[in-house]
Amino acid sequence: VQLQASGGGLVQAGGSLRLSCAASGRSLRTDAVAWFRQAPGKEREFVAGASKSGTNTYYADSVKDRFIISRDGAKNTVSLQVNGLKPEDTAVYYCAAGPTIFDTVLLGVGEYDHWGQGTLVTVSS
Repeated sequence: VQLQASGGGLVQAGGSLRLSCAASGRSLRTDAVAWFRQAPGKEREFVAGASKSGTNTYYADSVKDRFIISRDGAKNTVSLQVNGLKPEDTAVYYCAAGPTIFDTVLLGVGEYDHWGQGTLVTVSS
């Protein structure tokens, strides 16, 4: 499966963006999906994830109550609504997908087989 992320940009603190990830090649219905981010000089970190049904979601503490992950099976897309942006949210955001047997959220970088190319989010203070 190929993933294409989009929707990043430059936004002022407190602003919002909607990141999108379009999948092609096959359906994501058997995959857990997630968004990770990587700031300059830092390791890639988990931001938000959803189970293959979308029923279960999980967020990093740093984005809880501000970010919302969703998936659309019909469109084969995954989205991340990012609200209340802070300068520390500045990073390249990556979508990821990984096949899983159970309807659980996968948290580790190594658990995902497929990655999008990343979309840059820059938050100015």
